[in-house]
Amino acid sequence: MKLLCDVHISYKIVTFFRINNLDAIHVNEILDRWNTKDKDICEFADKNDYIVLTKDVDFRNSHFLQNSPKKLIKIGLGNISTIALIKILTQNLQKIQKIAGNDYFLIEINSDTISYSLN
Repeated sequence: MKLLCDVHISYKIVTFFRINNLDAIHVNEILDRWNTKDKDICEFADKNDYIVLTKDVDFRNSHFLQNSPKKLIKIGLGNISTIALIKILTQNLQKIQKIAGNDYFLIEINSDTISYSLN
């Protein structure tokens, strides 16, 4: 499982994934760093088989309208602390890893639910 964390995702999340032996990078480590356009992030993720982890609803829209990014985790928790987000990710890591084997999916993490959309 390979994850690409968008600009508004803390580097601590990247570190969390790496500690758990997962391949994770931050958008600030690729292409034009924080200036990378969403379209370019999607193309990079699809080409290199990364799951995009983001808070940005534009990626959700692109997932459904453009079929890119193919693999997406959308965080809809507002200004949640990084520690709280790591706790949620820890509780759901096995489910995420299981779904990550699919070629196309959306996982949405909201305040009271985690939903999955596979195609």
